[in-house]
Order: sequence, then structure tokens, then C-alpha cells
Amino acid sequence: MCTSQLALLQVLFLLVPEGVWSQPSSSPSGAVPTPSDVGPGSPGGTLQTSSEGSETPWPVPGISTVGPTVVTPSAPGNGTVDLFPVLPICVCDLTPGTCDINCCCDKDCYLLHPRTVFSFCLPGSVRSSSWVCVDNSLIFRSNSPFPSRVFIDSSGIRQFCVHVNDSKLNYFQKLQKVNATRFEALATEFGGGSFTSTFQTQSPPPHYRAGDPILTYFPTWSVISLLRQPAGVGAWGLCAENNPAGFLESKSTTCARFFKNLTSSCTLDPALNAASYYNFTVLKVPKGMTDPQNLKFQVPVTLVSEADPPFLSGNTCQNVVSQVIYEIETNGTFGIQKVSVSFGQTNLTVKPGTSLEQHFIIRFRAFQQNIATSFTHPRSGNPGYLVGKPLLAITGDLSHPMTLLQSRGDGICSVKRHEVQFGVNAVSGCKLRLKKVACSHLQQETYKALHGKTSPELVAIFGNADPAQKSEWTRILSSNCSVPAMHCTSCCVIPVSLEIQVLWAFIGLQSNPQAHVSGARFLYRCQSIKFSVLFRSYFKILCS
Repeated sequence: MCTSQLALLQVLFLLVPEGVWSQPSSSPSGAVPTPSDVGPGSPGGTLQTSSEGSETPWPVPGISTVGPTVVTPSAPGNGTVDLFPVLPICVCDLTPGTCDINCCCDKDCYLLHPRTVFSFCLPGSVRSSSWVCVDNSLIFRSNSPFPSRVFIDSSGIRQFCVHVNDSKLNYFQKLQKVNATRFEALATEFGGGSFTSTFQTQSPPPHYRAGDPILTYFPTWSVISLLRQPAGVGAWGLCAENNPAGFLESKSTTCARFFKNLTSSCTLDPALNAASYYNFTVLKVPKGMTDPQNLKFQVPVTLVSEADPPFLSGNTCQNVVSQVIYEIETNGTFGIQKVSVSFGQTNLTVKPGTSLEQHFIIRFRAFQQNIATSFTHPRSGNPGYLVGKPLLAITGDLSHPMTLLQSRGDGICSVKRHEVQFGVNAVSGCKLRLKKVACSHLQQETYKALHGKTSPELVAIFGNADPAQKSEWTRILSSNCSVPAMHCTSCCVIPVSLEIQVLWAFIGLQSNPQAHVSGARFLYRCQSIKFSVLFRSYFKILCS
């Protein structure tokens, strides 16, 4: 019907000059209807009050009820149209026997004109109607199939208005009755196999998203809960305890608490005790719900400053919590890394009607590692290696450039070492002089001179490899000189050279190839040396 209405109105308005249109509104504000001005042939122009309308006596929003009485012209024929049908149900009437605030259809309010009392009406608590109006002088005859009327606005201008009969504007529909006959058909259309809880069937997400509630864990009771940020509700701003704190949503809330008996509440009310705001741990990520007792998922709440418990001293309740400030540090998808809390405390006098205003602040910031313990890992490309940049290796948990031995000016091995550069072949050698001649000591010192104090274990596949991600590194193949000398009782097998072989290739787009390392190998050349030679010679070792 909406399409027909718009087409009809468009035909009527063809001769309207620019600037004389009235804005469509839900109702002609302050307009007084004059039925005599309705043009002939206005089917549906009858406005008849339903006998059931007395149940909801307040008027249509915007139509004045103070002015002259609304006259209801009769339409041709015996048919009448109820423009404002009675609502089948008042959905905002949630409290039986009590007037629900801003629920304009609540019969318990006993209000003739709810809009004069309430600041607004909740959606669905008033009858839905919409009018489209133009200056009445522009209309000669109306052939609209919808109800139409002429109103006089507050400026005395007559307006011709058409009542929009669009079902989308109504908040309510008549409820379907379910009986044994219709149950099978409705079950086929709307039914399902079963009703299951999505919380139980779905696994928790791997990380927090902005706005997600922050999970907490109480080890004493083995209970998972949410981090709360009490907020004020209602006219008095009473504290609502169940308001969850949202991830990455820094905000401040204020609420009030009223005490009938502060003498008992002083020590028994957990909201007044600072310990109740940090006697739990925070889960780093939601998937910690599957194993909350695992310490790797738990972040303790650190107390920034001492906060004493409340106690009653004479006529005063001391150390009452008046302010709670949470500082939460996050690290992207790794979740919450650190939580700290600080308090403001005050004293309350025990007297009838004592009240307390509390402030709750939650701040989020990026996690900052301790500079003393953090280690910056320079890149040799992002992602692929760049020629001339260091070849990255790992020894234990420490990332470092791979190195070659270096000689001093006199040819003796230096403490300083050359960095192995990706894509650059190099050869270096030096003389190593040892004080001890034991074979084990000799082997240990020569290995140390060849590959450094510690032998690299892994080499980075790409130039931006993260030491914490072992999948971005590949193991270095190595085989030491473990074959003993044959037919020689005074010999020692030692490495005299090391060849570092690196296998690499370009991958990715031909327009932007990225160099990556496929593998690496330490190839030692071993030599058997007699002890008699050790007293007279240096060892000359080579690394390439």
C-alpha cells in the first residue's frame, strides 16, 4: 500500500511551487482538525474512536487535546475505519502493580497524558501513526485511499494531511494463537532439533576483542567471573555491581551507596573492603577458561600502595574504599600482561542514612617490557634477507649474528670476530697458541675459536625472524671431530678448519623476491696431531 500512496501523492503535488512543502511528521503538531475542509470523495476519512480505546486514554502524540473537540466526519457508506487500534499488549509493562518509568501504555501509571509526566515514551508504548501534510490551498480534490484530514497548525495555516497506513510503522502485531491443530505447522516453520546453549557448544575465542568482558579467576573457590566496574543507575545513581569492564575501553564511573546500618556494613560489606578488588587473578586470554588453574593464563592483580581493611572505631568506619583505579597493560593478541590497582580511602560517620560516593577508573595502555631484561633483535631484512646484512643465529634463547674468527696484526687469533654477512663469501684464519696441552682442553679451545664461545644451534630462515617463534628458525647441521686417532697413543684429533655452508633461495613474487635460508651446516676438517709437536708449534686454523 505504501507504493500506491506515494504514487498518488506525487500526482497531487505536480503543481506545487518550490518552497511550500511541509515536512512530513509523525503527526501535525498542535494542529486542530476541521472536517468541513476535507474535499469530497475522501474514502477512509472517517475517524471513529474505538470502544476499546478507553483502555489507553492518552492522545495521539502531537495532536492537541486542549483545543476544540475533534469532529469525526462520516465516510460514504456504512463502513468506518479505526485509525488507532488498541495495542494488543504493553511490552514495557514489566512490573505488575507498579508504574514502569517511561512506559506510556502501563495502566498502573494512571496517567491521562503520559507525555506531560515522562521525558519520553519507550518504543512500543504508544500507538504508531504517521501523517504527511501539505498546505491545504494546494489540494482541490483528494483521491487517496488512505484517511485524510485538514488541520490548523499553531500559526493558523490549514494543512491537508494523509494518514500513512504502513504496517512497518506499528510496533505490535496480533499474536498467533497456538493450539493442537496449528502446532505441527508452526513447529515445521519455526521449530528446530533442540535448544542448546551456545556458550557450552562454542569454545572460547583465542584472544580478547575490544569491548569483550574481561575474565577473572578466584583460586580459593575455583570460580570464573568477570572484572566488574560498578556504575550508577536510576535517579539516585545507585551502584550496579554487575556492570562488566570492557577490554580496551578506558572509562570512569561514579555511583552512590546508601547504608541502613553502617555499623554492620563497615566490616561485612565487600564493596567497602579494598581486598575484594584484588583477591583474584585476571585471565590473559579467554581461552584460559579451558584451564584456568594453569598459571600461564593467570595475571595477578598487583597492589600499588597499601590499603588497610575497614574497621569500626567508635562512631567512625575507617578505611572505606572511595576510589578504585585499575591499570591494565595489554600486548595485542597476547592479551593482558599486567594488572595493578590503587585505592582511595575515606572515613564515614555512623549515622542514619549515611551515603558514600565511589569512583571506579579503568585505564588501558600498551605493555612495556622492562628495559633491563628486554633485548632488541635487529633485522637483516623484512622479511627476506638483504645482501650484506648479518646472518642471524640462536644459541640457547639468545639471538645474535653468526661470526667468523679474526686475526690480529701479528696473525694471532683476536678476541673480536667478523660477522657473517648474508650473500657474501669470506675466508679468515689465525694462529692459536695454547698454554695447556691436554687433548680435551685443546679440542675445546679450537672449537671455541672456530665458531665462537658458544656454538650456534639455529639459523634464521628470514631476516625478520622472531626468537620467540621457533618455527621461524632452522637447525644447523653439525658433526664434531669424534673419530679417535688410530695406531697413535700420543695423538689428538682436533678441528683445524670450519666451513659454514648456507643454502638459500628466492621465494615469493618474481616482482619482489624474498631471500630465505633453507638450511645451514658446520663442516669441520679434523687433523690428528702428535703431542710432541704441541710443545714447539702454533696451531693454524682456518674458517670460511
